[in-house]
Amino acid sequence: MKPTVVSADHELAADVFFERYQRSAAALHAMGVGDGDVVALMLHNSPLNLELMLATRWLGAVWCPVNWHFKADEVHFILTDSDAKLFVCEDALLQALGPEVAPPGVRVVAASTWAALREAAPAEAPAAGAPRGPMLYTSGTTGRPKGIRRGASTPEQVALALERSRQVYGLEPGMRALLNAPMYHSAPNAYASSVAQMSGHLFLEPRFDAEGTLRLIEQHRITHAYLVPTMYVRLLRLPPEVRARYDISSMRFVASTGSPCPPDVKRAMIEWWGPVIYEAYGSSELGYMTLLNPHEALRKPGSAGRAIPGVGLRILDDDGNELPQGQAGLIYVKPALPPNFTYQGNDAARRAMEREGYLTMADVGYLDEDGYLFIVDRKADMVISGGVNIYPAEIEAALQAMPGIEDVAVFGIPDAEFGEALAAAVQPAATEAGAALTPASVRAWLHERIAGYKVPHVVTLHERLPREDTGKIFKRKLREPYWQGQARRI
Repeated sequence: MKPTVVSADHELAADVFFERYQRSAAALHAMGVGDGDVVALMLHNSPLNLELMLATRWLGAVWCPVNWHFKADEVHFILTDSDAKLFVCEDALLQALGPEVAPPGVRVVAASTWAALREAAPAEAPAAGAPRGPMLYTSGTTGRPKGIRRGASTPEQVALALERSRQVYGLEPGMRALLNAPMYHSAPNAYASSVAQMSGHLFLEPRFDAEGTLRLIEQHRITHAYLVPTMYVRLLRLPPEVRARYDISSMRFVASTGSPCPPDVKRAMIEWWGPVIYEAYGSSELGYMTLLNPHEALRKPGSAGRAIPGVGLRILDDDGNELPQGQAGLIYVKPALPPNFTYQGNDAARRAMEREGYLTMADVGYLDEDGYLFIVDRKADMVISGGVNIYPAEIEAALQAMPGIEDVAVFGIPDAEFGEALAAAVQPAATEAGAALTPASVRAWLHERIAGYKVPHVVTLHERLPREDTGKIFKRKLREPYWQGQARRI
């Protein structure tokens, strides 16, 4: 792996970067990091982040990305739960976390001191170990996140993972790939690692800027990128004269995962950028399961694509019975190779996912007559009101089409009569239509378009909704105030 890494217009040539992460592997080894040990990384998108990921992988150790939004208690939990041996953190973040953030036994190293440790290490790394991949923590909807712990990968598993990355990310020799989604999330982390394995050019940006992305594509003749739907929306909101200012004809493949892309948004991006927008459905635990190319996206709007070759898909009810085409149920997936993961300290949760070799992430969806998967919602988000199952994603999709709405989240709140009722948190757009929004107008819009029992009882307007960088809304933060003091959570 000899990628060329570019960040803030500073380029690290392939040989230079290779030497850096080999020296970092030697430095880690000198600190006692070895096979299966965990190195936690709380770093923005940067060459150092990738350097330590690859160095850890070389040793057969495990890197654990930590969300740099996390506070001291959240970081302390992950360092403790993961059994981390070493914690490398950016200086400003470390200062904000405080001296007690790490439990006893975890060595803490500020990013500013790593260069000295690296330069003091031998030029050659020790012999390579069997790669294990990262230890990722799921965000979850309630409670503490779960750590995904993997065993050492066999050569067959390494080859299959790279082939999956070729399909989903469009990897190819000579690629010039842009990444501005945070590497503490699973898909951006995998994207960076995959580009490195192809020895491509990787352009790392610490955060997304819509016009800045267009400028980088033109300036560096970017061919590949990882973007999420919220980034598409922000790109499409640029004034027409700004969009027309930049030459994006070099683009060949844009990968999108993490959250479903609204069909209208995807169509608009394809009309602008051409047939280069791809979408995949997957999870941190199981990897990628389906792929939808841009031509299919126009024929099957709203679909998550068809199963990647070697992957099995089944739609089952709660009793494990297979459901017919068009009927929604739990999505079960059979990977091409048996997955080698469990949840840290919670193997029971891992066993509960599986039925006869098929595993579920508790997503709800259906298969159409051509084998295309359509995702309805997460079962965890489903609201049961008066005994009726209601999927918030359907209501959110209707509201996203309402003029004046920029963002929306629908979720369940306690109701004395029906058990649960629906609430909608709405972020108005900075437009005249957005300024005119009221809870009553939102409910009236929905009454004309969906069944009355699906119209939220409560609508609140928010200046900004809490959203992860990947586009997922923190529904937990919106739900919690309604459920405080309740003996139940659903």
